[in-house]
Amino acid sequence: MEIPNCFYRLSIKALVFDETHTKFLIVQEENGKWELPGGGLDWGELPAEGLRREIKEEMGLEVKSIATQPAYLLTKESTRKSCWIINAVYETELVSLDFTPSNECLTIQFVTKEQALIHYPGTNIEALAQLLDPKNHN
Repeated sequence: MEIPNCFYRLSIKALVFDETHTKFLIVQEENGKWELPGGGLDWGELPAEGLRREIKEEMGLEVKSIATQPAYLLTKESTRKSCWIINAVYETELVSLDFTPSNECLTIQFVTKEQALIHYPGTNIEALAQLLDPKNHN
């Protein structure tokens, strides 16, 4: 299906901090690219439902809590489709980090804002790092 120019694909992403709130979680996908955890919101799905589903499907992890409102909104052109994507980034807590590798999540790591700005240019990771203010998060 071709998406008209006036539509955006909505993707929900998790902002998972380490215990010091100085680093955030990223995942490496099968294609070798690094991304924030999460994915596309299905038709009729609430953001919290979609984020729980995506984290369970991709990482095999249970979500402890998800903020009621997005902490950040990121927009970018999709590299896979000729459309734009809105990424709604929700602060999220996981029950554990004992993940199960899958095609969509081979490995995980925590990065600082500074590392994200240097090592992940042109990605959602860099876009989040540009906006991220850890003082706004508990």
